[in-house]
Amino acid sequence: MNIAILALDGTFDTGLAAFQDTLTTAAELAPTSESKSFKATVLSVRHGAMTAHGLAIPAVPAVASFAPDLVLVPAVGAKTEEALSTTLRHPDCESAGVLLRAWHKQGATIAAACTGTFLLAEAGLLDGRAATTSWWLSPFFRSRYPRVDLDHHRTIVRADNIVTAGAVLAHFDLALWFIRQRSPELAATTARYLMLDPRSPQATYAIPDHLRHTDELVQAFEVWVRTNLDRVFSLRDAAQFTGASTRTLSRRVHAVLGRSPLAYHQDLRVEHATYLLRTTRMSVDEIASRTGYANGTTLRVLLRRKTGRTASELRRLSEFAD
Repeated sequence: MNIAILALDGTFDTGLAAFQDTLTTAAELAPTSESKSFKATVLSVRHGAMTAHGLAIPAVPAVASFAPDLVLVPAVGAKTEEALSTTLRHPDCESAGVLLRAWHKQGATIAAACTGTFLLAEAGLLDGRAATTSWWLSPFFRSRYPRVDLDHHRTIVRADNIVTAGAVLAHFDLALWFIRQRSPELAATTARYLMLDPRSPQATYAIPDHLRHTDELVQAFEVWVRTNLDRVFSLRDAAQFTGASTRTLSRRVHAVLGRSPLAYHQDLRVEHATYLLRTTRMSVDEIASRTGYANGTTLRVLLRRKTGRTASELRRLSEFAD
C-alpha cells in the first residue's frame, strides 16, 4: 500500500511527527510481511518544505501521476482565523488542492486532521460530506464552507473515502484509525507502545466560550449568557439584550456555533460547574445552585453526559482533591 503524507511549508510539527511516529511504530511491530503496509512517503508541493518551527522536512516533490492509496494531510501551523486565511491564500494550498483532487479521483483515501481539514475543504473535497475539524475553529469553518456538514463534536468522521479528524492530538487517532482498518490488534498494540488511550469525543475537551468567531450578534449573546448562567434560560430575554428577534438570534447562533442558544447556554453552565468543582471545596449541590440547576442530581447527570466524567472524577483532578 502506498501511503503519502502531504506536508506544506509551515506544517505543524506535532501533526507531522504524530503521523510518522505512529505509522513507524506500527511498521516495526507488524509481522515482517505486513511492515511495508505502514511505511509512508513524505511529499511536498515544491522542492522541500519547512515545519512551523523552521525544521527542514525531507520530502519528495509530489506529482499528480503518483498513485497513493492513502494521503494524510497534517495540520498547518496556523491557529487563528487571520493566520489560517493567509495560509489558505498561499499558492502552495492551491497546488495541494490540485493534487488532492487528482488523487481522490484516482481512488485514493484522503485524510486530514486539525487545520489540515481546511485544505480538504478548500479543494472542494468536503462539499456535501460530513466532516470534523479543530473545535475552536468550527465557527470559522462553518462560515467559510457552508456546504460541508460539520460536526465538530466528533474526533473522527469518515464520509466515503474522505476521513477528517479533530484538533492536534487527533493526528494520533487518525493514524491509529488507518492501522485499525488493517489490523485491530496491531492498532491496540501500537497505542499501548505510545501510551495512547482511546480519547473521548472532541466535545469533551471543547471550551464553549473559546470558539473563535467575529459575529457581533453572537458575541453579544455570549455576553448575555455569561451574566445569566444561574438563571433559567429565556430566548426572549437573550434576544431583547442583543437587539435581534428570537428567530434571527436562533438562526445566527446555530449558523456560527452549530447549536441552539439553549444548548450553548447549557454548555457554558456545565463548563462553569466543572471549573468550580476543580477550584473550590463547594459541594455539588452548592455548585448546582450557583449554575442554575435545581439540584445536584441533575448537574451530575449533565456533567457525565458532557464531559464523560463523574463529578467525583472531576474533583479528583482538582487542587483540592484529598
